[in-house]
Amino acid sequence: MIAKLKGVLDETGLDWAVIDVSGVGYLVHCSSKTLAALGDVGAACTLYTDLQVSENDMRLLGFADGAERDWFRLLTQVQGVGSKVALAILSALSPGELRDACAAQDAATVARAQGVGPKLAGRIVNELKDKAGALPGGGTGGAVPRMPAGGADADAVSALQNLGFKPAVAAAAVAAAQGELGEGAGLNDLVRVALKRAAG
Repeated sequence: MIAKLKGVLDETGLDWAVIDVSGVGYLVHCSSKTLAALGDVGAACTLYTDLQVSENDMRLLGFADGAERDWFRLLTQVQGVGSKVALAILSALSPGELRDACAAQDAATVARAQGVGPKLAGRIVNELKDKAGALPGGGTGGAVPRMPAGGADADAVSALQNLGFKPAVAAAAVAAAQGELGEGAGLNDLVRVALKRAAG
């Protein structure tokens, strides 16, 4: 199986690129974020890849980093999510945004992707909520959004964990609550809003 391509960007299209590796051109389907990260035609580039084979098609998918590829593989395990829909989601959301949306059960954010309706978005966040914390998302550099060691937000995360929520879900919900309420939000307000997010 082809796991990675390292070569020269030969050509690009709306949702694909051709990577020239020692004279062989590989047609690779990519998200818009990966295409933007490749640079200009003629530039050296590296793509992490996933090969999908079906009865009547063989398709090579390319990703700017391992985190995006891991999320692609996870998304395509959800019923109703094929490679095109998964790439559309990864075009609309970064791995970090997708991880946080799944952890916080935020189907509306996932539904921003082209071709993803509310029902499918709900299924995605529901099926991936427990797996979200195990995958990197970029940006925060870890599986769980970083929180200060002290303060109301850390206490709120602890409170949600005591209520049975997983660390990734609790941290994402409190981060979302803090974004909604502002930096100076008190503990009670943070817990109240974060509970709604986590249970949503």
